[in-house]
Amino acid sequence: MEQGVEQAPQKGAARSTNAKEDRHFVTALARGLELLSCFRSGEKMLGNQELADRARLPKSTVSRLTYTLTKLGYLQYDDEVGKYRLGTASLALGSAMLSKLDIRQYARPYMQELADLSHATVSLGMRDRLSMIYVENCRSQAALTLRLDVGARIPIALTAMGRAYLAEVPDSERIEILERVRELDETRWPAIRDGVARSVEEYRRIGCCTSFGDWQRDVNAIAVAFRPANGGPILSINCGGPSFNLAPDFLLNEVKPRLLEAVDRLRRL
Repeated sequence: MEQGVEQAPQKGAARSTNAKEDRHFVTALARGLELLSCFRSGEKMLGNQELADRARLPKSTVSRLTYTLTKLGYLQYDDEVGKYRLGTASLALGSAMLSKLDIRQYARPYMQELADLSHATVSLGMRDRLSMIYVENCRSQAALTLRLDVGARIPIALTAMGRAYLAEVPDSERIEILERVRELDETRWPAIRDGVARSVEEYRRIGCCTSFGDWQRDVNAIAVAFRPANGGPILSINCGGPSFNLAPDFLLNEVKPRLLEAVDRLRRL
């Protein structure tokens, strides 16, 4: 476990991973993939202006990209509303990726048991740039649970799941991620940085990260990250729900031991 969070480098400092300095980096491809990632869980269609705002690209550039992606089947255009939805080629990519994540099948029984115990939602997630994306999700039969499904994205620096990931990765990777978070939101950066620093120390001290109203005021959650023994990508498991239904003491005293036990089993796979 890491001992703390180092100060992110000053904005504009040279980084070895800077895409603009990488002659092998294909900017047009990156922009096309960025547009596809603008579609969020629960959203069916987006227009060129919405895509331009989210991807921070000129609308003329977005128009050319959406035309190309439509021709290739990654987007579908709806003439009636003048917007795009994800095409079958995009869905095939996502389905292929999920089918290769065998750990989802191993994790599901432990996750469901934990969801039933806590009357909450338990999710397995992996990093996608500055987000954590859900790749598996289990809910209790109780009605009061978060309605986030597979494919949902949550911010990496504000949520328990994301903070657990940041606490698990090497210092160099965490610093690089946080620099990108900083560039995205300079105004909130000091509070975000301090929150992540507390979470990394918390992870070292109690074995999990918490987010009690940090992401959404009425949501409490805890999370643990791990890397499977087979060398796959780091994953995080969280347990969360409405704060009036999940008190911090209950999550830490009752749920955390079961969560740590489940992660310990999954880490050995």
